Amino acid sequence: MRDERKQLVHCGRTIGPEEVEAIQETVSTCSGLSRFELAFTICEHLDWRTASGSLKRDACLKLLEKLEQQGLLKLPRKRTIAPGAGLKKQPKPTRRTEATTAVKGSVAEIGPVRLAGADSKDAADLWNEYVSRYHYLGYTPPIGCFQRYFIESERGLLGCLLFCGAAKSLQERDRFIGWSKDERLRNLGFVINNSRFLVFPWVQVKNLASHTLGKAARRIGDDWHKRWGYRPLLLETFVDPELYAGTCYLAANWQYLGMTTGQGLARRGKSYSTTPKKIFVKPLAGDFRGALCS
Repeated sequence: MRDERKQLVHCGRTIGPEEVEAIQETVSTCSGLSRFELAFTICEHLDWRTASGSLKRDACLKLLEKLEQQGLLKLPRKRTIAPGAGLKKQPKPTRRTEATTAVKGSVAEIGPVRLAGADSKDAADLWNEYVSRYHYLGYTPPIGCFQRYFIESERGLLGCLLFCGAAKSLQERDRFIGWSKDERLRNLGFVINNSRFLVFPWVQVKNLASHTLGKAARRIGDDWHKRWGYRPLLLETFVDPELYAGTCYLAANWQYLGMTTGQGLARRGKSYSTTPKKIFVKPLAGDFRGALCS
């Protein structure tokens, strides 16, 4: 395919060959996403934003349709769900997520710990409400590919987990992988982020967190493949050192890489700041570097 066929100007932005290839890879890899979800994912990957810093979702949707018309990719069929339906809706606390009787002891004492996918609408709504109510970061609708879990045992629900798309660019992680910019653009979807991990405040079970992380690492590949059609190769997460040490990740054989810079690109000429976070990763395949750097 000739580069000039992939070079175009859309909504004031020149879309070069490398970006077209990255878009094609995302559409192909994330075939289970809707057009709306694809547009958000691609906007994040390309850092395509309005002057206010919001993602240019409508412009990206039009670009995807243009590329499809040119025969450069094949989009999923349009869905009847209105774009953005429920995207900004914030869960309100109800009685069903109120604190229950304290759960104490050891993992062995509370019975087998299980991960249950919060895949149905009712389960997802309940998961969203718990995270909104008890997680220090609150609830943010996941964009792109994701997998929610409840942590449960015979004593009931114990907490929540979320895996979703990885950070677009991360200095320590990218150095650890050893990939080039082009390789990162092509293969970023194979890295996923544990963006939420919540053990309910009334649950005080020794080693529950590391035990849960071990279970999640063993099954996320199968669950992700079943839902999204491909297997992730590397897990990442961020831990706020002002609140947590990250001990449970180390106990679950995650590797500490260093700290984020606390700086991120919001749009050209602008930036945002946050407190530096600890970076932890866990490979899901022995040859993850070879695959990610291909």
